Amino acid sequence: MYYRVRRDDNLTPIWVIMGINVLIFLLLLFKQDMVYFLGMQPASVLAMPWTVITAMFTHASFWHILANMFTFYFFARFVMGLVGTRFMVIIYLVGGIIGNIFFILIALIFPDNMYHIVIGASGAVFALGGTLAVLRPTLRVIAFPIPIPMPLWVAILIGFVILSIIPGIAWQAHLGGVVCGVIFGLFLRNRARGIIY
Repeated sequence: MYYRVRRDDNLTPIWVIMGINVLIFLLLLFKQDMVYFLGMQPASVLAMPWTVITAMFTHASFWHILANMFTFYFFARFVMGLVGTRFMVIIYLVGGIIGNIFFILIALIFPDNMYHIVIGASGAVFALGGTLAVLRPTLRVIAFPIPIPMPLWVAILIGFVILSIIPGIAWQAHLGGVVCGVIFGLFLRNRARGIIY
């Protein structure tokens, strides 16, 4: 079996998603209280349902958005080359929403989290990573700060574990995103473009 990736030269959808993230980040620099309007809080999500979506485009720190957008670009470009622009965008949006829903559901079990505000594209990014790990399980990457090439699925697992033990990180959204991505990957595995049997 031979795998060949067709690169999609139209990166406009990737730049648009990154642009929305950056614009909202710049907005928050000047109007920090907008985080309460755009970020998702489980306790108020029924009154502010749009936050399930807007939270995945919202970042409050330079390093947060830099890490997410760098990883997003890598995953999105590769996934887009395998299954096309439409599925890449769908995986990003659905993965981010499912990640936020996971956070809400787990907050129902641990009520202290009901009043936390969740922001960031990590759930959506983990969804793309989960899809890519299923479609290309032997793809080797170097994950900072470990300078050793490793299978992508190992890098995602290590990243998830490390991020899960850092206080203030919404590991629940990451978990929801990666589960969603794996499901998409299983569905798309036999439809991936550029696969020659």
